[in-house]
Amino acid sequence: MNPTVRIGNKVLGQNDYCYVIAEAGANHNRDKGIAFKLIDVAAEAGADAVKFQTYSAETLYSKKTPRFKYLEKVSHKETWELIKEIELPREWQAELAEYARTRGIDFLSTPFDYAAVDELDALGVPAFKIASFELVDLPLIQYAAAKGRPMILSTGMATYGEIEEALAACREVGNGNVILLQCASLYPAPAHLANLRAMVTMRRAFGVPTGFSDHTEGVAVATAAAALGAVVIEKHFTLDRRLPGPDHPFALEPDELRAMVSAIRQVEKALGHGRKEGPAPEEAEMHRLARRSLVAARDLPAGTVLTREMLTVKRPGYGIPPRDISKVVGRRLAVNVEADEVLEWSMFQ
Repeated sequence: MNPTVRIGNKVLGQNDYCYVIAEAGANHNRDKGIAFKLIDVAAEAGADAVKFQTYSAETLYSKKTPRFKYLEKVSHKETWELIKEIELPREWQAELAEYARTRGIDFLSTPFDYAAVDELDALGVPAFKIASFELVDLPLIQYAAAKGRPMILSTGMATYGEIEEALAACREVGNGNVILLQCASLYPAPAHLANLRAMVTMRRAFGVPTGFSDHTEGVAVATAAAALGAVVIEKHFTLDRRLPGPDHPFALEPDELRAMVSAIRQVEKALGHGRKEGPAPEEAEMHRLARRSLVAARDLPAGTVLTREMLTVKRPGYGIPPRDISKVVGRRLAVNVEADEVLEWSMFQ
């Protein structure tokens, strides 16, 4: 039996349903109007959840942290200063969560400190999502897991041992409702580092549902993850990639997010039940008209004893199947048969 985890009213791992998290992250640019619009976009795209990030520069980065190379084209500011500028004001969270509820979409936010865990728990978030970089912060993971909510752990850069330690931290406080996300911790991430098959490996190795946190550009890799059984897909999105900020350039724009969710839903339907059962009712016409049958190669009068040269194989498919050609050769016709006429058993003596 496949492992399952319930998030809200969705049971993940029980079927092919994929829980789509539209990652707003820091793309609100500390503008509440943009934050609300991001929730609108995520809801209209059909995502299951919209996710922000709850952190403070003071508790996240040392002021002496060197600058990241990938941010050099985005900002000339030091790391701590940049992070300080894109913090989500915590007093917004209740408003954002309530607005998401009115739009029929789950509200999530990644906690990066203990206060964030408490704040989000008080808001009733349906799960805690832990970022790849925090996978080694076992006390934080355990503190969140102790709240009893499902845990979604990103595993970018992680070793098997680090994943096992994070899972153990959850289980030590009685929380076995964990989903692991494969992730490449680059922004953007090249497709060759996505390693989607690691989802299958982790699912087998750790006995938990798995998914994908996608930092690649475009929607192809995320769609492929759904086909490989991802129960969660997380993808950054923005109102406009031209907006200032570190996460806008590689994020999906609204029409792309909508297209990704639509593609994932199509994949879910396309996976099917796995049984090979012959033609579906919708294929009845194709089965009758587009398969092949035995057909007269020329005019054949009644009484003709058929030889192989008198027969050909053509469409449609409602006549004698080609596999029975050896049973037809040597038989005598009871009626006149015109060239190109489909042969049927009733034509023989």
